[in-house]
Amino acid sequence: MKKSDYKIHIIGAGVSGLIAAQILENHGYSPIIIESSKTVGGRVKSDVVNNYILDHGFQVLLSAYPAAKKYLNYESLDLQELLPGATIYKEGKSQSIGDPLRSFSLLFPTLFSTIGHFSDKLKILKLNSILKKKKTAEIFKEKEKTTLQYLQDFGFSEDIINNFFKPFFTGIFLEPNLETSSRMFEFVYKMFGDGLAVIPKEGIQAIPNQLKNNLKKTTFKFNQKVKEVLDTKIILSDNSEIKSHITIIATEASQLISNLKNQETEWKSCNTLYFETNTKQINKALIGLIADKDALINNIFYPTSVATASKGNKELLSVTVVKDHDLNETELIETVQKDLEKYCSISNTTFLKCYQIKKALPKLSNLQYEISSTETKLKSTIFLAGDQLLNGSLNAAMIAGERAALGVIQTLEDGLIVDELTSEYQ
Repeated sequence: MKKSDYKIHIIGAGVSGLIAAQILENHGYSPIIIESSKTVGGRVKSDVVNNYILDHGFQVLLSAYPAAKKYLNYESLDLQELLPGATIYKEGKSQSIGDPLRSFSLLFPTLFSTIGHFSDKLKILKLNSILKKKKTAEIFKEKEKTTLQYLQDFGFSEDIINNFFKPFFTGIFLEPNLETSSRMFEFVYKMFGDGLAVIPKEGIQAIPNQLKNNLKKTTFKFNQKVKEVLDTKIILSDNSEIKSHITIIATEASQLISNLKNQETEWKSCNTLYFETNTKQINKALIGLIADKDALINNIFYPTSVATASKGNKELLSVTVVKDHDLNETELIETVQKDLEKYCSISNTTFLKCYQIKKALPKLSNLQYEISSTETKLKSTIFLAGDQLLNGSLNAAMIAGERAALGVIQTLEDGLIVDELTSEYQ
């Protein structure tokens, strides 16, 4: 069979599936992507509401991600840089802190900040130095402990843990108690130190859009929900069948494969709400962290503090809620607006949209950075991709997609299943 004759299906047009398609194209194959929604992106999506770009959740790209540097054209994404720091709200007051070595404007605010002790600031410099020298592969071989335990063992005070590390990494890990693996903490901290947090000018969906536009021989089938994946066919929700030589499942596979039903991935969730405001409370491109333990809201950001491709008439404010709650949408909006006024002195907000993101990040243990192409093979004709195989990040999604595609290519080019598949199709 010619390479172009193989029916290789990819389920899911998220970042992992798009990378898998690119690798297959690079090797002469013409994959078919089946996507249940109407656009690419998976969990990396944006909408335009009232001329504002609303990302599905407050999301940033860490420019130091090795896989992102490999697969994305940063220049054409027109990446907007966030300052390496944060504005911290506590008891009605705000202070800005950050890395003065990379942003001089944060030097004096950080030096005179009452967040943490002087010894904490020295320990941050020490941690920066350690992780700068540490290779990523080493990080993922370290014994796992919780991020909270890691910070305590490093000697940080409860003051800086509660008022900086907890609110900052709660927004990244999407859990409020810093139970996430210390491997993930070290990796993310290192990525922040080696690069910057950036947002494409056209919103976070510009990333999967760029990956899609790079594909020349891939067929897309949107608005098609998959019900089950069998060895040589895919069954859609309307019970129609698609013959497939090989299938890559680039989304959670447990609901699609009968013998994986008991291996369902656990997910972390969050709410992100968007408001229009007349003015910005934070005038720099800094994230705002709410350190009051009684607050429901965790972090705020003004997307209009950086250049955006589409900008409404006023300012756009995003608010992230990570803590568990049982509020309906109306109650949630009211509570968030009260929190904004009480803790951040932000009033006169006009609600735009609320995203309830039930599957925001996979909840994982024994986090890994790498996976071999053979480890992505579930069966001879079914391969797995997605960040849930490694760790919850765009970087992991790209690596997993690449490895799954390489596993498919190796299987086909080694002739391991060609005879079996060819006879199935005759």
